[in-house]
Amino acid sequence: MTPYEIAAAQQEQAHTPGLRLLQLLELVASTGEAQSLADVVRLSGQPKPSVHRMLQQMEVGGLLSRGADGRRYAVTPRLARFAETVLRASSTTGLRHTLLRQLVDDVGESCNLTALSGAEVVYLDRVETNFPLRLELRAGSRVPLHCSASGKLLLAHLPAGARERMLDSLTFKRHTAHTIDSRERMLQELDRIREAGHSVDAEEFVDGLVCVAVPVRDHPQGPVRCAVALQAPVARMTMQEALSQVGKLHAAAESMARA
Repeated sequence: MTPYEIAAAQQEQAHTPGLRLLQLLELVASTGEAQSLADVVRLSGQPKPSVHRMLQQMEVGGLLSRGADGRRYAVTPRLARFAETVLRASSTTGLRHTLLRQLVDDVGESCNLTALSGAEVVYLDRVETNFPLRLELRAGSRVPLHCSASGKLLLAHLPAGARERMLDSLTFKRHTAHTIDSRERMLQELDRIREAGHSVDAEEFVDGLVCVAVPVRDHPQGPVRCAVALQAPVARMTMQEALSQVGKLHAAAESMARA
């Protein structure tokens, strides 16, 4: 095919019904907030009847749902599970897994790639250290949001409205004596995280375990989609020593964003 024919074919494919649905779904999901019909029309630039029809189709398919007011569309647990499945598959078979393995070789401790899943953090990928003393968490494992370094990092970088709703839903269950157990303390912690550019778990989830997490962004000012984290027992690595690895974590996160 000539370059002109290839471009024409790509343009034609971009206007197929299935791809239009996916593009609209991506647009709604990327905002991080529930969107009304008028919002989606404005964001997409498409005719209102077409947008309304596609939103209804995705609602019937269980990919979007409307809130209590019946006006705003948001992603569903089914869509979130699908996204997690895709991310785990791409992480464990692709360049990101290789980068994560290289990071473990550099820092000498277990590292993981995580994302937000409701009020929990889901492990998209993880590479364990070769040391026998370790906490094994496979891809697909989930940990609490409020007492994990990745969870607090992802919470800190949510849009303000979504962050407030998430905080309203948290119970702040204590897992150790160091767990943050109140909304007020968590708000202070989230401010520190946004200022520092990284998050820590100072034995807040498991006694004797420390963790440092940094964001993965599509571009420097883009939204935080995932987190890369280092996890180690304090018997081998103190919190200060873990923090000394932040530069390597940021470098790995930047490489993963380009992968």
